Amino acid sequence: MSTSLNIKVEDYTNRVLGVIKEKFGLKDKAEALDKFADLFGEEFVEKEVDEKIVNEVIESCNRHIKKHGFRKMNSKELDKLCGIE
Repeated sequence: MSTSLNIKVEDYTNRVLGVIKEKFGLKDKAEALDKFADLFGEEFVEKEVDEKIVNEVIESCNRHIKKHGFRKMNSKELDKLCGIE
């Protein structure tokens, strides 16, 4: 989903967006602003989790439990799995 926004920015902000645009090969400063928000936005606002990904993780866990149950691994088994013996 995208939203149209008409804003005035300081000269420094404009230069920063220009550098981000060039650094990441983006087509315009709107994409640069999106990239900036993607890089630093989580410090202020948590990203929404895609429901499809959550369902995939849950299904993967359910398949694992169905196949292996709630069996625990001992230290020797873990060492062997990691190649440490």
